[in-house]
Amino acid sequence: MISAAIILFAIAAAGGLILAAHVLRGHFAPWALSVLHALLGAAGLILLILALAQGAASQPVLVGFILLLIAALGGFFLVSFHARKRLPPKAVVIVHALVAVIGFLTLLSVVL
Repeated sequence: MISAAIILFAIAAAGGLILAAHVLRGHFAPWALSVLHALLGAAGLILLILALAQGAASQPVLVGFILLLIAALGGFFLVSFHARKRLPPKAVVIVHALVAVIGFLTLLSVVL
C-alpha cells in the first residue's frame, strides 16, 4: 500500500512541476492538471491513512504522511487563489513543493 502511495505521489509530483512552472512564470496553472494533481495526492493520502490504520506503518511513514498532509493544506490555499482568479504568491508555491518533496522522500526512504 505504501509503494502504491509513493507511485501516486510521484505522478502527482510530475504534474506539480508543470503547475509550479506555470505559476513561477506568472501564468495560471491549467485547471484540469490542478484537479488531477489534487486527486492523485488525495488518493496517496488515503492509501497512507489505510496503512497507518492497519498499524503496519513505521514512524517515517507517519512523518511523511504529516508532511504530505501539510502540503495538501497548502495546496488548498493555492487553489483558493486560482478560484479568485489571482496568481498565488511564488513563495507559497515553493514552500508547498518543498514540504511535499520532503514528505515524499521520507516515504521513499521506507521502501529503499
